[in-house]
Amino acid sequence: MTEGILGCGLTEFVGSAIGDTVGLVIANLDESLREKIQLDKRFRSIGIVSARIGGGTHVMAADTAVKETNTEIISIEFSRDTKGGAGHGITVIFGSIDVSDSRRAVEIMLKELDEQFGNVYVCDAGHVQLHYTARASYALHKSFSAPMGKAFGITIGAPAAVGMLMADTAMKSGNVELCQYASPTVGTSYTNEIIIAFSGDAAAVKQALLAARDAGLSVLRGMGQNPVSMTKPVW
Repeated sequence: MTEGILGCGLTEFVGSAIGDTVGLVIANLDESLREKIQLDKRFRSIGIVSARIGGGTHVMAADTAVKETNTEIISIEFSRDTKGGAGHGITVIFGSIDVSDSRRAVEIMLKELDEQFGNVYVCDAGHVQLHYTARASYALHKSFSAPMGKAFGITIGAPAAVGMLMADTAMKSGNVELCQYASPTVGTSYTNEIIIAFSGDAAAVKQALLAARDAGLSVLRGMGQNPVSMTKPVW
């Protein structure tokens, strides 16, 4: 997490991170805005994290943040952005009674992103993205229909044909249960990706992810590209 080279003097500013990500807090949200975002009356404060690059990365980070703080996920929205790339941008809103909880959730989320981007491999032709957690929580449940408390994985491939091969490989490689499927016109913001999310026991989910990663990277290399991790691979 960084505070920006030029700095920001606003108390609402928490920090920034990889993926053109910014994290902010609002201690007492305007009442009319509260109604529009359907913020529970218990909550006075929100934390908001928004990025131009990232989807699954940020949901995974938000899942960690909500586990470790007294906050709730108010909304997760995917945008067609990625600065012209094949995938999503994202906006996540946390709600809390105390502004310190919202701030802490944003801080945790920003810190988590560097690790999450390690499993995003990019090149000019497309990208391969994989995510794993041993225990899914509210953010993953809200975005990807993850069963609460179970091991959970996500595969994303672009262009979409790469994602389909990854999805097929993952489902055939481990004893996992498909939770969600998304394609350019179904369940995405018209991104050039195919995404699946699945659950199962930890070993099976990891096996499926590793097999999908190998398949996706192989195809992109076959296109004459060399996909590289955006930070450092975790596994």
